[in-house]
Amino acid sequence: MKKLIALNVVILFLFQLVSAQKTSKDLADKTGLFDKYIQSSYPLWKTTGLAVAVVKDGKVIFKKGYGVTDLRTNQPFTTSTISFCASTTKAMTAACIAMLVDEGKLKWDDKLKNILPEFRLYDAYVSDEITVRDLLRHNAGLGNGDLLWLFGYSSEEIMRRMRYMKPAYSFRSSFIYQNLMYVVAGEVIKKVSGIPWHEFISKRIFQPLGMNHTYTLFKLSAAEPSRMTPHYMYDDSIVKPIEAIDFGGYDPAGSVVSCIDDITKWMQFLQDSAQVNGQRLIKAETFSELFKPQSFVTPQEFYPTQAKTHPHWTTYGLGWFQQDYRGKMIQFHTGSLDGAIAIFGSVPEEKLSFYFFGNLDHSEIRHALMWKAIDLWSFNDNSRDWSTELYQHYKGLKEAGKKAEKEKEAKRVLNTKPSLPLESYAGKFTNETYGDAEISLNNGLLTVKFPNNISLKLEHWNYDTFRGAYNYDWYGKAYVTFGLNEEGKVVQVDFDGVVYQKQ
Repeated sequence: MKKLIALNVVILFLFQLVSAQKTSKDLADKTGLFDKYIQSSYPLWKTTGLAVAVVKDGKVIFKKGYGVTDLRTNQPFTTSTISFCASTTKAMTAACIAMLVDEGKLKWDDKLKNILPEFRLYDAYVSDEITVRDLLRHNAGLGNGDLLWLFGYSSEEIMRRMRYMKPAYSFRSSFIYQNLMYVVAGEVIKKVSGIPWHEFISKRIFQPLGMNHTYTLFKLSAAEPSRMTPHYMYDDSIVKPIEAIDFGGYDPAGSVVSCIDDITKWMQFLQDSAQVNGQRLIKAETFSELFKPQSFVTPQEFYPTQAKTHPHWTTYGLGWFQQDYRGKMIQFHTGSLDGAIAIFGSVPEEKLSFYFFGNLDHSEIRHALMWKAIDLWSFNDNSRDWSTELYQHYKGLKEAGKKAEKEKEAKRVLNTKPSLPLESYAGKFTNETYGDAEISLNNGLLTVKFPNNISLKLEHWNYDTFRGAYNYDWYGKAYVTFGLNEEGKVVQVDFDGVVYQKQ
């Protein structure tokens, strides 16, 4: 009997040894395949630089940088390169709210009027009923409103101006992704905790996790030896560096900057259900609330990748987009700022997560690499060329946009003139929500000046419509139409649907 037991022990040991060796080999094979796939993919997208991490069962199994931080210097893009988290910041802000829920300082369904009585929206009913939870799930009825933070307003001023934004849909009836409510969430954190959002997130998340190279603003990382430079692609072929802009008031929605070496600590923290070094920072029940579906996301508001992943449902949690894929729930979120990209993806049931930083504006290689990684590690499937598929898909979307622009160009009425002399269009204009704009005539051209040093030079299009290019040329162009009264005087101007009244 003893010999039989000993034999069984030996067999079990050998089985475990072989199994461990096989697991190690499988892991090496997958990381090798993934590395080669990234190297073959990023030239297709003309991506300047990127850094990638994969975390499985709480362990960092892959992290590497590719390309350069700046085309002018060719400094390598590494896992220590400071990059923009952008809207992947939202999950961090939601986690901060969860900590305050744990402390009993607020509840998910507390009404905002009892926390921030000064916060009002256009609809009085919504002002009275909106809750903390509503701030995080994009269903409160507001449209985009991004001009408020592009124009550099403080969080307090953004919150004040939101009362003038007319609803885009009925309260809690639909979904439009936007940043403003996360700005308000930051003000909730400040009011309830007694310290500003940037201090709270640093003390309660970055410091305990040892994220010593993570900052709440890009400018705060100035001493770091490696920082990415944003880049933009012109005419689908020419990539150039562009200016990195700290907009300010939108911070809780997307201002965090970090590096792959640090962000893996955040990934491990989330995989370990909000624990670090055996210490729980968020209670399990509260933590799970962050990942429960909170809003249905319409196809129009979801990512174009849905055409290739074919989800049966698409939802939003508290700081996370969600969908099904091959029978598993996928939690993920992109981040996009001028010239910078990020994506955080996870397969929770497998304790598998991925993060990608990049420094080329809206380079959707991030989606391609995330779905490739999911196929590799979740399904042991290397058959699909996600990079080529999604490159062609996004190329088609761009071509459709160009076609629409050409159709608009074809409808232009040629050989028309403005109704008035150009100087008659100059003046000061105002919009309750977005503030002031000044139009002046310089050297025969009308120029529009918005807050935060954003300007637009206008050229005549037809009749009383002009088309202009922004001083930040990666913003593209805008159509500007002047409205005249019965006396033939300019009384308003329409900037791509946003109407300003003449003062």
